[in-house]
Amino acid sequence: MISENGDTMKKLLSVKNAVVSTAILIGIWEIAYLLSDYSDALFPSPYQSLLALIEMIQDGSLIENIGTSMYRFFTGYVTSVITAVILGLILGRLPSVFKYINPAVQLLRPISPTAWMPFIVLLFGIGDIPAIIIIFIAAFFPVLLSTVSAVGSIDPIYFKVAKNFGIKQPQLTWKVILPAAFPQIANGIHLAIGTSWIFLVAGEMVGAQSGLGYQIIDARNNIRADILLATIVVIGVIGIILDGLLKFAENKIMKSWGGQS
Repeated sequence: MISENGDTMKKLLSVKNAVVSTAILIGIWEIAYLLSDYSDALFPSPYQSLLALIEMIQDGSLIENIGTSMYRFFTGYVTSVITAVILGLILGRLPSVFKYINPAVQLLRPISPTAWMPFIVLLFGIGDIPAIIIIFIAAFFPVLLSTVSAVGSIDPIYFKVAKNFGIKQPQLTWKVILPAAFPQIANGIHLAIGTSWIFLVAGEMVGAQSGLGYQIIDARNNIRADILLATIVVIGVIGIILDGLLKFAENKIMKSWGGQS
């Protein structure tokens, strides 16, 4: 009972902090608007951006672009995470092989996913595929490297116990390796969701004619700074929601494997 009350208080404090933080940001925005010499067309107030948000909701463009972006995001992100985790689990158990692969990974990892965009657009044209590939690249390396590192750092005693109990593949991976490595893998997955969401928007600015990223470019071209800022706020809110959903899923998985949430 005490634990439940404590959890409730933490949630209430978290909501309170979020409200206060949001109010401060809006207040700074409003003050900057009042003090600036820019026209409303270039730097709108929070209220004008709110009206633009309502306008986009009423004409259906916001919902349509959110749906398009979320389809691209989840397709690229989920595919990337699954691929990276599977490869990481394999390579983590084969360090003698990974030492030859690691230099190539370290060479490719620092390259910004958007640097590949011109090449990807040339190959696949403009549409969903370029954005999905950009998201895949953005999520792949953090998850792969965190998985390889997590598997490599598992205490050997786990494998000795599994051997004594006659646990073999695929049960060894599912019942021993994955639960033991999951906390560190989750860190990589968590890092990847933020970078993937960022690069989705960047990818849509160049390689798409729909989605939230394209909506920003379209608003700029039409000198609708109110729509531009409203879209930026929406992108930020969706990012927070995605982060919260991932934390919730991680806690559920940790509890199912007997870990700390």
